[in-house]
Amino acid sequence: MIVVSDTSPITALITIQQIDLLRQLYNEVKIPSAVAKELLAYHTEIPPFIQVVPVTEIPLLTELNRQLDRGEAEAIVLAKELHADLLLIDEALGREAARQEHLPVIGLMGVLLIAKKKGRIPSLAGLIERLETEAGFYLSRPVKARVLKEAGESNEKE
Repeated sequence: MIVVSDTSPITALITIQQIDLLRQLYNEVKIPSAVAKELLAYHTEIPPFIQVVPVTEIPLLTELNRQLDRGEAEAIVLAKELHADLLLIDEALGREAARQEHLPVIGLMGVLLIAKKKGRIPSLAGLIERLETEAGFYLSRPVKARVLKEAGESNEKE
């Protein structure tokens, strides 16, 4: 399975010390050079299971750079070039651009739901709280409620 990722899901997982979930679920993750550069601006190293692959399709990259940041644009181009099975991206504009390129997308919450269903994490609610407080990850109340319900952790008081 070929999985390509944008910066924010990786940096969020590194921040809360849960980056190994990606390795457990996908074995290897590929990122473009721009994502590697963004990661190294905030973290001392890129985990060894994450492979940096340069993009080559410059016309599409130029087009996507008009509407997205460089990391998102390169991640979409790399996913397209590699015929990726999955593109891990959270930003709404990036997800929409990826869908327009007919790429299968998943966000960090989708990855965490898979991890929960596979028994890799005991509680999604705890990780979401850590993502929000430690990594500055924003989830709207309706999205948070839907994800927790799907994980079987629904709390009607929320």
